[in-house]
Amino acid sequence: MVPTRKTAVVAGAFFLLTEVAAIGGLALYGPVLQDAGYIVGPGADTRVFLGALFEIVLAAAVVGTGVVLFPVLKKQNEGAALGYVCARLLEAAVIIVGIISVLSVVKLRRDFEGAADSDATSLVTAGQTLVAIHDWTFLMGPNFILGANSLVLAWLMYRARLVPRFIAVLGIVGGALICASATGVMFGLYEQISVAGSVAAIPVFAWEVSLAVWLIVKGFTPAALLDGDSEGKSRVATHPAAG
Repeated sequence: MVPTRKTAVVAGAFFLLTEVAAIGGLALYGPVLQDAGYIVGPGADTRVFLGALFEIVLAAAVVGTGVVLFPVLKKQNEGAALGYVCARLLEAAVIIVGIISVLSVVKLRRDFEGAADSDATSLVTAGQTLVAIHDWTFLMGPNFILGANSLVLAWLMYRARLVPRFIAVLGIVGGALICASATGVMFGLYEQISVAGSVAAIPVFAWEVSLAVWLIVKGFTPAALLDGDSEGKSRVATHPAAG
């Protein structure tokens, strides 16, 4: 495979990995996120640790998509491409904060087991606070920041015709919708994990999956890549380095 074809395959694999890791992590976190008394109960620590591992993989894959796509995107718009990479790094950082908050609940639960005189009420409050931090990181990272990332990437893909227009349009719609949905959740219109929240997430999910499959199977549109290279060479020819 030529280098750009390899880039498309790796980027597509990273996008698929983000979906699998995100769904797996959220499912495995169930006990600690849904049980207010988890911190003083018997716990399901192994399951939570596995969920944390999934989210670590998610953070790594998020960064991977930005890094792998940057050489291709910068030929279209270097500023927007750099912004996309930085936003992906920010998204990964927010995910890591959420992981730390959940693992902190497990740590406090284990400490409580060995301390009979611990204040159970205070521990429950601390546990709920840490879960609330995770909930907010989940809203900011895989919703607000993901929506912004999708808008930037989809706009670049649409403008340069790197993939079929219908896939890029799906990304623009999905990114805008998930940002709007996150705003509604923030103002208390509905819960993030709800029917409305799930419906709002479908387009951005479909965008990432369809983009991943297209990149793996077809790769970038060759004509768009040639146009990007031609524009870059034209700029160099117009502004030659002094020497």
